[in-house]
Amino acid sequence: MKIVVALLIFSIIIIIHEFGHFLLAKLNGITVVEFSLGMGPRILSTVKGGTRYSWKLLPFGGSCMMLGEDENNKEQGAFGSKSVWARISVIVAGPIFNFILAFVLSVLVIGNIGYDKPQIRGVVEGYAADEAGMQAGDVIKKMNGKTIHFYREVSNYTSFHQGETVHVVYERDGQEYEATLVPKESEDGRMILGITGSSSYREKTNPIETLQYSLYEVKYWIETTIESLGMMLQGKVSLDDVSGPVGVVNVIGETYEESAKDGGFYVWINMLNISILLTANLGVVNLLPIPALDGGRLVFLIIEAIRGRRIDEEKEGMIHLVGMALLMVLMIVVMFNDVRKIF
Repeated sequence: MKIVVALLIFSIIIIIHEFGHFLLAKLNGITVVEFSLGMGPRILSTVKGGTRYSWKLLPFGGSCMMLGEDENNKEQGAFGSKSVWARISVIVAGPIFNFILAFVLSVLVIGNIGYDKPQIRGVVEGYAADEAGMQAGDVIKKMNGKTIHFYREVSNYTSFHQGETVHVVYERDGQEYEATLVPKESEDGRMILGITGSSSYREKTNPIETLQYSLYEVKYWIETTIESLGMMLQGKVSLDDVSGPVGVVNVIGETYEESAKDGGFYVWINMLNISILLTANLGVVNLLPIPALDGGRLVFLIIEAIRGRRIDEEKEGMIHLVGMALLMVLMIVVMFNDVRKIF
């Protein structure tokens, strides 16, 4: 069952991404040759309105194949026959639809269980928060100028900015206070501020606040993904901390089994939370300026918009081909590492 749930989550996220490309292609008069879920040989297929809709054997990936997408094809309905801005809108639509999906799912989660208010549960004696006079019940509003909406952001900030002095703005009984916190080394070697709390404590919201905090939720996952990628580039994250599809399926499976012990409602909420994380991640990663990804294609389109003419299609195609090959190698390495960690 857990494998089915994992594949269902992947499938929904991918088909929403590809539907973004599909919808904007149709709106811009671009012929969509095939819209498919999965990879490999077709299992089911039908043609409607000039587009083949397919379900393929391998339950990973998907595609929205447009006429002349990687060619200098100027015939009517071809991708290359449209203006550069029309093509940009088609490419960027996939990641944007991932963020829209993350927002919709966030509304469901926060509407049901609320949000994790950035309220501290206590302070550790002898550390910066205690020495500054902070106490249980204080609500953190800002950390080094960054507005805080969730308790998760408090713990994440100290993780992503290990050892940094933090200027905190917090609220107590309707009044705002400020403190400068210098982290100290804990017994396990981490640099901490001495703030304790949990993202498990949730506060319910009204419908307007639900929409507001759902936007904050999407923003949180986008920022967290970007900061995590930054740590990878700086060498602060090892290969063991990175998961590919196999690792993600394993996490989904373990979360499903643990949640099932508490009932169907918790399964539903936890699967939604994982889906928010995954779809936001997919949106961000696809916007990276890497050849073969949407972000890589956007780079060429933006250059075209600036210089007024298209880059040589053969050279662009070769760059995307090399990028795809490198991504496949990376995927194999990550997948092998996922399997190694499981066994």
